[in-house]
Amino acid sequence: MSVWLPSAPCTPAACVEPTWPAVAAPRAVLRIAGVVLLLLTGIVLTPLGGRIPAGLVARWCRTIVRAAGVQVRVTGAAAPTGGLLLVANHISWLDIPLLAAVRPARMLAKTEIRQWPVAGALVARAGVLFIERDRLRALPGTVARIAQALRGGAAVAVFPEGSTWCGRAHGRFHRAVFQAALDAGVPVQPVRLHYRVAGGPASTAPAFVGEDTLLASVWRVATSRGLVAEVEVRPVIPAGSHPDRRSLARAAEPAAHGPDWTHAALVAGGPPIEPARPVQPAEAA
Repeated sequence: MSVWLPSAPCTPAACVEPTWPAVAAPRAVLRIAGVVLLLLTGIVLTPLGGRIPAGLVARWCRTIVRAAGVQVRVTGAAAPTGGLLLVANHISWLDIPLLAAVRPARMLAKTEIRQWPVAGALVARAGVLFIERDRLRALPGTVARIAQALRGGAAVAVFPEGSTWCGRAHGRFHRAVFQAALDAGVPVQPVRLHYRVAGGPASTAPAFVGEDTLLASVWRVATSRGLVAEVEVRPVIPAGSHPDRRSLARAAEPAAHGPDWTHAALVAGGPPIEPARPVQPAEAA
């Protein structure tokens, strides 16, 4: 395995706190069954490809998240049409349908996702662009494929942190994928994903981190009560507004991470980082 493989210090034991009181097991099973049914429906309809209206795809993605027992709140302007690089912070497996709810897009995902039950087959047939994270030599080819898709007018969704974090801390945006936007001459759309308990504080229950298994994470979400997924579509970064991928990544990173969370400095095995002082409206303007 490459020493450059993106990783986060977040672990289920140190960072993930399920919501209480928990949902009863029979109801959680029904939630999971609903998610699986929706995913299977997506697999069946995948051959239709672009003939399915984008609005219908977005509603289907929101329905997947709602079926898991999570409310969805989307704020901000609609994403533009045409070639577009969507970038977001990465916390959970729920991030994928949430980002597609902003605008249906070709996802960039690690090759390991091919092995996921049900979801792996779905994403593979949906035009996902896979990246071999432990092979640096494969990176230029991946960037070239992303740029080609962008030139063709597609949206491509990327999690530039390269790994999931718990939501109370986050990692740096890796710059390579931003080169694809520069090469294709398309804008970048930052999106901030955030999870909290309805009427309460932030929640790490949806996090899919460290040695966590997909089944364990899905069960934790399905048994959680009152989870809300907040999707903030931030202002688009126009094409040509930044001269290189470094400055483009630096512009997108704070937009996706938001103003109220401490940056990256989580110690492996330590407690979650608490949120910083809330930003006042005058400061956020």
